[in-house]
Amino acid sequence: MPAVVESSGGVDRTVLTILTDAYHEEEAPKAGGEGTEQRVVLRLSPSMAPITVAVFPLVNKDGMPEIARQIVDDLRGDFAAFHDAGGSIGRRYRRQDEAGTPYGITVDGQTLEDQTVTVRDRDSMEQVRVSMDKVKGYLREKMGQ
Repeated sequence: MPAVVESSGGVDRTVLTILTDAYHEEEAPKAGGEGTEQRVVLRLSPSMAPITVAVFPLVNKDGMPEIARQIVDDLRGDFAAFHDAGGSIGRRYRRQDEAGTPYGITVDGQTLEDQTVTVRDRDSMEQVRVSMDKVKGYLREKMGQ
C-alpha cells in the first residue's frame, strides 16, 4: 500500500499559501461610476505587501508629477513607496489592487490649493483627505505601527 509522507514545508509552499489566501475577486463600482465590474484584489497584509503605498498624480501636468515624486521620496525611508503615472487613475488603482498595495495616494487639483492628498484604502476603497505633512503618521496609524 503506497503512502507519502511529506515533511517539507519550504518557502515556496508558504508563499503559495499566502498568495492563495490573499487572492480575491469581487464586484466593485466601475471607475466611471456607472455599473460594476470584476475587481481582482490581492489582500496582503501591509507587512507582507511588496509595495506599501503607491502615489499617483491625477494628471501629468501642473506640477502634480513633481509633488507625487516628492511624496514618494519622503515616504521611502519608512514605507515601500511606488510612483505610477501611466493610464487613467482608475486603472492605476486597479493595478495596485492586483499587486496587493494596501494604500494609494492621489495628488490632484485640491493638493495644489491646500496641500492635502487623497488616501485610498485598498480593501474598503474608502478615500480620505490628509495633509501632505501628516501622510506618514496617517499610514503608520492605519498599519498599527
